[in-house]
Amino acid sequence: MSPRSKPPPDSVHHPLFARFYARASATAETHGIAALRRELLHGVSGRVIEIGSGNGLNFAHYPRAVSEVVAVEPERTLRRLAVSAALRAEVPVDVVPGVAEALPVKSEAFDAAVASLVLCTVRDLPRTLAELHRVLRPDAELRFLEHGLAPGPGMAAVQRALDRTVWPRLFGGCHTSRDPLASIEAAGFRIVSHRAFRLPERGPALPTSYCVIGSARRSPG
Repeated sequence: MSPRSKPPPDSVHHPLFARFYARASATAETHGIAALRRELLHGVSGRVIEIGSGNGLNFAHYPRAVSEVVAVEPERTLRRLAVSAALRAEVPVDVVPGVAEALPVKSEAFDAAVASLVLCTVRDLPRTLAELHRVLRPDAELRFLEHGLAPGPGMAAVQRALDRTVWPRLFGGCHTSRDPLASIEAAGFRIVSHRAFRLPERGPALPTSYCVIGSARRSPG
């Protein structure tokens, strides 16, 4: 267990957003998100920790080389859905309550970590990434699929304005203007590969359209 005190497991509770997310994410699976999940998890093996597992849509895509997934989800409505998804998974999945800023697991206990559309919502991003660094073995892998800061100044300004006002309140604490790559590197990870893309690829851009998928390695120290 982490020596640091942790908030109560259900200190993140967004029941209305959780129900909206469960419906919207299921629809998004048929519009390219499922393929991204497969890309994200391809080749993962060993013992894995997944933070903010939501309703468990990643579980079906874990390769059989994975020996166990410990899925940490603080929101009780989504956690209940994740438990159901875990029962259908082809690899062992243990869904547990907890927050990413204080993971309820031992240090250097995992071969890989997965952050999928979650770094936008955590309350303390540097602390979350420090916790991932703590629980991974040296040179272990962090897989990430996130949205973040737009490359152009116009949309970036819109994102920052939304983050200061209505967006986090409406969307379960989501922030649109975070920079996942820079934050991951600042936490002591080495970016191994990444691919930036826009979702959806065509049509008007949304504040959440600017995405990145990739992997990083935990520093030895």
